Amino acid sequence: MIEVRDLRKQFGKVQALSGASFRAEDGKITALLGPNGAGKTTLLRTLVGLLQRDHGTIAIDGVDPAVDPMAVRRNVGLLTDQFGLYDRLSTREYLAYFGELNDMPPAEIIRRTEEVTELLSLHDIIDRRAKGFSQGQRIKVALARTLLHRPRHLLLDEPSRGLDVMSTRALRRALAMLKADGCCVIMATHVMQEVIHSCDDVIVIARGSTVTQGTPQQLCELAGLDSLEDAFVKLVGTEEGIEL
Repeated sequence: MIEVRDLRKQFGKVQALSGASFRAEDGKITALLGPNGAGKTTLLRTLVGLLQRDHGTIAIDGVDPAVDPMAVRRNVGLLTDQFGLYDRLSTREYLAYFGELNDMPPAEIIRRTEEVTELLSLHDIIDRRAKGFSQGQRIKVALARTLLHRPRHLLLDEPSRGLDVMSTRALRRALAMLKADGCCVIMATHVMQEVIHSCDDVIVIARGSTVTQGTPQQLCELAGLDSLEDAFVKLVGTEEGIEL
């Protein structure tokens, strides 16, 4: 479980987070929805201690990343918009490298590589070097790296961007399996279809603070609308700059 209370973060004169509060539960996929500049990426990076918060509390299974960052990172997988692939390494070599960084035994790295290859349909690129990979292929490899050490918490920053239909279906299957395994997943996205298909709960943030949280149906009821997209626009309060 991930719990956040009154999280604040400022960069110079820019207040990136101004009071975000929510709870993401185990065994659920929680969407993080917000306009451009709402603070979604800052929030995800602050959760794992890549950015230091100015105020507020964070507890990941009761552990504060500012107090014991390594304990938190051992149990968290983070997919950001920076994939960090190495063009000269094959997918298999890349996964082995990150498996070693996570202190995984060699036999476990081999076993988990086969599992994520099957899960994300990486067979055609598992022994190819990353140079020349498409955007979708790069995302799939980065997601495989994120899942390799079997984290109990996953923070995904727009994981479906650049994916084709088959890759998107593979992502949905992976998320469903992680949910069934009891993982806590927070997925920042602007694709409403992904929220409807995959997410149990939705956190809506705007201008760095939490607007509301609930199931897609609850958000529609709160806004008095049938469409989640329309409900989101109404709850945020402005259509300017919204990613839809």
